[in-house]
Amino acid sequence: MATTASIYRNGNYSKNSLITNNNKVERPPSVNSNPKNSLKSKSLRKSAPAALGAAKDDTGVPGRVRVAVRLRPRNAEEMVADADFADCVELQPEVKRLKLRKNNWDSDTYEFDELLTEFASQKRVYEVVAKPVVESVLDGYNGTVMAYGQTGTGKTYTLGRLGEEDTAARGIMVRAMEDILADVSLETNSVSISYLQLYMETIQDLLNPTNDNISIVEDPKSGDVSLPGASLVEIRNQQSFVELLRLGEAHRFAANTKLNAESSRSHAMLMVHVKRSVRGRDSDLSSENGNNSRMVKILKPPIVRKGKLVIVDLAGSERIDKSGSEGHTLEEAKSINLSLIALGKCINALAENSAHVPVRDSKLTRLLRDSFGGTARTSLVITIGPSPRHRGETASTIMFGQRAMKVENMLKLKEEFDYKSLSRRLDLQLDKFIAEHERQQKAFEEEIERVTMEAQNRISESERNNADALEKERTKYQKEYMESIKKLEEKWMMNQQKHAGGENIPGLKDESSNAISNGKDSRVANMEELAEMKKKLQKETLLRKVAEGEVNILKSQLAGLKKSEASAKSDISKLQKMLEDEARQKEKLEGEIATLQSQLLHISFEADETARRIDKGGSEEVLGGLDSLMLQVRQPQINDSGNGEKASIAKLFEQVGLQKILSLLEAEDADVRIHAVKVVANLAAEETNQEKIVGAGGLKSLLTLLRSSEDETIYRVAAGAIANLAMNETNQELIMAQGGIRLLSMTAGNAEDPQTLRMIAGAIANLCGNDKLQMKLRSEGGIKALLGMVRCRHPDVLAQVARGIANFAKCESRASTQGTKTGRSLLIEDGVLPWIVQNANSEASQIRHHVELALCHLAQHEVNAKDMISGGALWELVRVSRDCLREDIRTLAHRTLTSSPTFQAEMRRLRIDH
Repeated sequence: MATTASIYRNGNYSKNSLITNNNKVERPPSVNSNPKNSLKSKSLRKSAPAALGAAKDDTGVPGRVRVAVRLRPRNAEEMVADADFADCVELQPEVKRLKLRKNNWDSDTYEFDELLTEFASQKRVYEVVAKPVVESVLDGYNGTVMAYGQTGTGKTYTLGRLGEEDTAARGIMVRAMEDILADVSLETNSVSISYLQLYMETIQDLLNPTNDNISIVEDPKSGDVSLPGASLVEIRNQQSFVELLRLGEAHRFAANTKLNAESSRSHAMLMVHVKRSVRGRDSDLSSENGNNSRMVKILKPPIVRKGKLVIVDLAGSERIDKSGSEGHTLEEAKSINLSLIALGKCINALAENSAHVPVRDSKLTRLLRDSFGGTARTSLVITIGPSPRHRGETASTIMFGQRAMKVENMLKLKEEFDYKSLSRRLDLQLDKFIAEHERQQKAFEEEIERVTMEAQNRISESERNNADALEKERTKYQKEYMESIKKLEEKWMMNQQKHAGGENIPGLKDESSNAISNGKDSRVANMEELAEMKKKLQKETLLRKVAEGEVNILKSQLAGLKKSEASAKSDISKLQKMLEDEARQKEKLEGEIATLQSQLLHISFEADETARRIDKGGSEEVLGGLDSLMLQVRQPQINDSGNGEKASIAKLFEQVGLQKILSLLEAEDADVRIHAVKVVANLAAEETNQEKIVGAGGLKSLLTLLRSSEDETIYRVAAGAIANLAMNETNQELIMAQGGIRLLSMTAGNAEDPQTLRMIAGAIANLCGNDKLQMKLRSEGGIKALLGMVRCRHPDVLAQVARGIANFAKCESRASTQGTKTGRSLLIEDGVLPWIVQNANSEASQIRHHVELALCHLAQHEVNAKDMISGGALWELVRVSRDCLREDIRTLAHRTLTSSPTFQAEMRRLRIDH
């Protein structure tokens, strides 16, 4: 059965099925896959979609979740085992009805949106289920495609098949990316993906396995869920996308069960982010406003539409008695079933329009919050098998699909402004404005300097010419004036001498009177000449005043020029201040751009490194010796044949050998040690390998790593490997003998990572279940280490702590019943009772059940009764006996209270009815 289930998952149907499938003439798939209607769908994508299915919903309910049923053909094992029995289901695709047979004469009928028989091709499945959702994502809406069903019914084949050998076998993931890349221009738009898995309630990055604990962030306003810690890789072509899918599939957890040889042990989730620019929205801007209109158009950010396609490959639900899961595989199955139950509760609440939807019960329901009852366009394909032996699982799957069809979503267009593009545009415009301003400022400064120099030269020349002219005139007039005065003085002296001589000489009287008359005439002439000189002097003075007026005018013009220069300098300073503000804004934008560029460079580097490793792994042959082994441990996904499948851990074990793998635990390269310890941990999960690992010294090597390493990842993985080995009683004694509990206790005191503490607590919890190791485990600090790890407050860690305390209490109870132990419980002596009482009514069921069980085991020993009464444990015991959801624990608590005289007396005193 396991082999045939694996064959179906890998896409190789039986020979008869293939022949029938190839020769069958397919009827028109539906409105979605008909070529004519595909054209309608293309035209309709320009407007808001009416429903989650085709262009026209059959039931007329807008936004409803569409559900399709896909029937897996019988495999080889079922053909033999069920040869005498008819299929439990009958599909009627023409009327879209499904009949589920109760017996040979009675059946139940259900209606679905689409029915896909065992002969339906992968192309038809894609066109019916996923293509309408992909078209909506290209228009800017969120979309979800999800597969649900029992393990081994073909969910991974439907969604994740790569189709490298047969292109017709390509799954929904590959075909969806082909349509997206064909419709998107990567020059202006972008397509990026994240590939994740939800394993044991932890979100892990399949493209970066070291990122194994991604947190969920919810927007408090919109309620949108995001995963900021997940890798986001941009897709440039289809080949790189297929390589990333291959890489992610190699890191996904799988196990061999009775129902499926390669059963997925985690929920896989592919997120495709499509970002598209919307053009033609600014054409209505009028050009009449000139520069203002152009500026408004520049400042208006472009519109982008961001659609997100989520493709979810859920792990298959399974019944433990049929799958045969045990050990760690059993824990995985429990986690898978719990998350699927939480999803079913949410679907039921949405289908019944309940006021409360329990989306926080599981990380799976939190991640799918937008897909059911949110804003996404959702299409669900449920996969079923024909075997009547699995009729119960088939009926459960069908009812899940029926309830999902009642869920309605409110589709919303994811449209927003592209501020980054606007920033780049404004940055270019700012550079242009700065260059233009610098050019104008330089021209203005040159013009100011030229005018200033020209004015100064003119003023200097005018002042120099005026000064020379005035000096010449002044010298000339002064010289003439002095000469005239000198002549007048000489004449006056001569006249005086003549006048004096005439009085003394009588004969000269007539001559003297003539001389006087002549002197008077001469004086009159001199006075006229002097008046003429004064007129010239006044004229020159007037000319000088005119020249001084011109000089004053030039000085006023110069002052005006200086004021203009000061005003220009003020304008320049304002412009410089504006430039400084713009420069600071530019620096801020450049800083943001640099951050984005560094992030892009880092992502590109990681993508190139991943591609290089993949290319190297696909082309190089395995080298000999230790170097070859290190390469295999670093890259456990290297192909060992040309069929494109990855070498599993078990095949690596067979090829390389256990001794070489264990030798790498002591390698100097930290990455090699991490990969090697992960390989050993995976091997230790299989019970058949545990004896080989311990016999080859693997336990000793793991304990040495705990003692010497300081790497948190090595702590976590090594503790997980030891926890797997500690599930065997013989190995438990070896771990204790080699000081394992002391090392685990020390590691617990130093570790901070919740996953590391969970692994350590799990290892100690396994050791607590050994009756022979009770005293030694307590003396070496095991109980105190468990109690110390509650500081983490992580529910997974607390669950392991509670399990260890329950195991220890169970062993003590058994020893007390057999008479090999007397006295108070060691747990009570170490102070564990207050923590037990505090967490006995924990909201987390996985913690509460273990604590309730521990409480019942402690109460079975009468010597512990007084301590439990004083510590408040009696009230919790009474509550457990009344309200516990598990009947076995409730019965045990009731029996313990009834059989204890001390508890009976205290309940009578407190008047507690029981």
